[in-house]
Amino acid sequence: MTFFVPSTSPVFDEKYIQESVPPLEMHPTNPVVSSAEFVLEQTNIVKINDDAVKKATQYILKQVSSEPYTPRTWRTHPLHICPPEPYDPDDILTGACLNWIFLISSLNFSFWSEKEGQPDRYGIEWRTSWGSETMTVHTGYWSLVAALNRALEEGIPIIDPRFYSSETLCPDSLIAHVFRAAPQSAESMPLFNERLAIMREVGAILCNNEFGGSYLGFLQAFQTRYDNQGTALDLVQFVTDSFPSFRDDRMFNGRRVYFWKRPQILVAETWAAFYPENPYTPHPIFPGLDGAHISALTMFADYRVPQILHHLRILAYPPSLKHKLCTGKPLGAGSREEMSLRAASIIAVERIRSEMIRCGSDWEASCVLIDFYLWDLAKKLQGGKGCLEGIETEGILPVHRTRSIWY
Repeated sequence: MTFFVPSTSPVFDEKYIQESVPPLEMHPTNPVVSSAEFVLEQTNIVKINDDAVKKATQYILKQVSSEPYTPRTWRTHPLHICPPEPYDPDDILTGACLNWIFLISSLNFSFWSEKEGQPDRYGIEWRTSWGSETMTVHTGYWSLVAALNRALEEGIPIIDPRFYSSETLCPDSLIAHVFRAAPQSAESMPLFNERLAIMREVGAILCNNEFGGSYLGFLQAFQTRYDNQGTALDLVQFVTDSFPSFRDDRMFNGRRVYFWKRPQILVAETWAAFYPENPYTPHPIFPGLDGAHISALTMFADYRVPQILHHLRILAYPPSLKHKLCTGKPLGAGSREEMSLRAASIIAVERIRSEMIRCGSDWEASCVLIDFYLWDLAKKLQGGKGCLEGIETEGILPVHRTRSIWY
């Protein structure tokens, strides 16, 4: 069953989506992998250093053996809302956590700043963690999380689809207030109008009769459709079928290619947030015989993970691309260089996973967990909280600058 809601929002014009197409039929395998292989070969710009893949794999395995990194690491992030245990769909906090994850994933794109590294870049002033009295300015992705947390603390039900889909209950001015910048910020939130349009769209779809006004209702409809046997990849497909603003695909050299950053990260965050303490316990969101089968998902092709992959010497750039990154020249959405960066990142992480399996590692070798680890590592380095020792690295280049609703 397909749910398509037309929109006249500027987020859905040709600037972002080349043409309107019906959703995919069901895929036994993830089309993101074959798409990335095709784009990487066709663009022939970014290269993958397989020797560096092997060295980085050993480095990662060494790190996660000394500092355990599991799906439950998700629960340790100080700004996260953690669901109650054991899983209880009737607990109000379960529904709140799910709605929070959904809205964050809907708006999880384009946080890079023209004022990178400067104190007046866009940021949100809020607590360092839930319950903390210490305030700080959160930037990048964490500015989104902090803004929603701050609104909830102020009594604004911003994560409720029934609320944010309604221009009466939640006018544009209130959403602008939710994302108001810290006093010292000279920037506003990037792509604010696009985020606003997406909130209205996804909220309206969740509030239809089938989904009942919540992400929990959406998940229940998903498992009903799949007789409680749906996997993570099935859920990704269900998301892209249901929400136009999650359809991260485009035509390239005569073929439709799929990147699916936000639909995959929505599913991965859902999987990690509700990952049971006992890994042998059935996952409450994916109770079927195959479980989540999370290994079918790829990494989430954005602008931060390519940066750390290049730092680890896994990705190699031609001089022309390095020059554009270092001078801050924008890469157009759908340009050959931008697509090559995304595709190379996907295949590079697939090769890291394959190398982990070849080594016989007992660490849960999924591209999702590898991506989580690399993203956290990149953010630590960005914040000046350490350097990588015991592995040869390249200098850290700026992230590529592409304004896009997809990542």
